[in-house]
Amino acid sequence: MTAGEQDIGVQLIALLPNMRRFALSLTRIPDLADDLVQQACERALANAASFQAGTRFDAWIFRIIRNLWIDRLRREKTAGPTDDIEERVDIVGEDGDSTTEARLTLATVSGAIERLPDEQREVIMLVCVEDLSYRETAGVLGVPIGTVMSRLARGRKRLAELTGINASSDRSPEQRD
Repeated sequence: MTAGEQDIGVQLIALLPNMRRFALSLTRIPDLADDLVQQACERALANAASFQAGTRFDAWIFRIIRNLWIDRLRREKTAGPTDDIEERVDIVGEDGDSTTEARLTLATVSGAIERLPDEQREVIMLVCVEDLSYRETAGVLGVPIGTVMSRLARGRKRLAELTGINASSDRSPEQRD
């Protein structure tokens, strides 16, 4: 193993939770997401020399994950989301009311994210969850920054609609009159 592969290996280990979260947002199936992360790690190690020093490693690996997923979709021609939210009503936390409310909120938001079009869901996950900049997200997705911004705006608006958030509540009191 070369020094570059060792460096990438250390970075991959540190980034595994983020990789899995992004893979889950694409696949919606935990086992499939794990396979996708494994394939991405293999590809990153095999192509360690192609990583450009000074760029964000996470953006590079997210692009690998996304490309692998697109390749898989094309190859298998699969479609349709699968619900992977673990709804275990038999487990109650220490504070049953708060736990139940949190689970309901999580289920509502997760369901709303699942219902977003793929391109909006990808941008929401990369910008809002993985904390990539618009420029980095544009690089991962291979689209212009303006496209990222418009997809994000449409995605946020759709999430607000799907979760029942009143957009007018974001305005200041003077604007609400």
